[in-house]
Amino acid sequence: METVLDTNKPTQNKPKWLRVKLPTGKKYTELRGLVDKYKLNTICTSGSCPNMGECWGEGTATFMILGNICTRSCGFCGVKTGRPETVDWDEPEKVARSIKIMNIKHAVLTSVDRDDLKDGGSIIWAETIKAVRRMNPTTTLETLIPDFQGIERNIDRILEVNPEVISHNMETVRRLTREVRIQAKYDRSLEVLRYLKANGANRTKTGIMLGLGETEEEVIQTMHDLKAVNLDVLTIGQYLQPSKKHLPVKEFITPEQFKKYEQIGLELGFRHVESGALVRSSYKAQKHIL
Repeated sequence: METVLDTNKPTQNKPKWLRVKLPTGKKYTELRGLVDKYKLNTICTSGSCPNMGECWGEGTATFMILGNICTRSCGFCGVKTGRPETVDWDEPEKVARSIKIMNIKHAVLTSVDRDDLKDGGSIIWAETIKAVRRMNPTTTLETLIPDFQGIERNIDRILEVNPEVISHNMETVRRLTREVRIQAKYDRSLEVLRYLKANGANRTKTGIMLGLGETEEEVIQTMHDLKAVNLDVLTIGQYLQPSKKHLPVKEFITPEQFKKYEQIGLELGFRHVESGALVRSSYKAQKHIL
């Protein structure tokens, strides 16, 4: 999932480096007006992302498909869990139209997990990418996909439509995966990323959150595991508790530590490493196609 910072919900006493300035700028104001006027659904606004102003200024926005109810109940995620609604087969055109209205240069698509569907939602995923391409031929795409339970024919549908970047988030280190992601598996996610790269993905990408109780050694080991599956792009950010029902923040990682992880990642040979407290999966996404 795309994890964002909800600035409306206080977590615990946050350090000064987590204070967020309200987004400003001509491009942001223009896009905000369009989103409100046409009632467009972006993760940027629904999740109060701290990087919204910066990303929109660059012509980047994130859209979630397949509804807003997830079949999984991850301990870190603020998305509702339950029985999802029926698939909206008009959604591909709606998303494509939103991207056209907002004149988005680089779109990030993400979704809830749909384990209730035989195809895991992969058909709607592929149709959405095709619709965006038809209506917005110059827009580049990143797809932040679920693991599709590791079923290759579902992953293949994403590969066949060939988005510029295919992302799947590890979220945390091996030891904490069962507690943080519950129905997900560390090795299954690694295998998804390996399979994508081995079968022609242009760029593969993942994100992890820190502050859940992981050790430095575990983070570095995760980075080595990701390098072993030929990952291209890694994002590392601070976990923030969406509500009292979710996992607590165990530690606020310092800017110096984030910088250290960035340096380690670059030395390991990742093409891009975004590491910082406010970094989220789609942060600076437009440059990851290069």
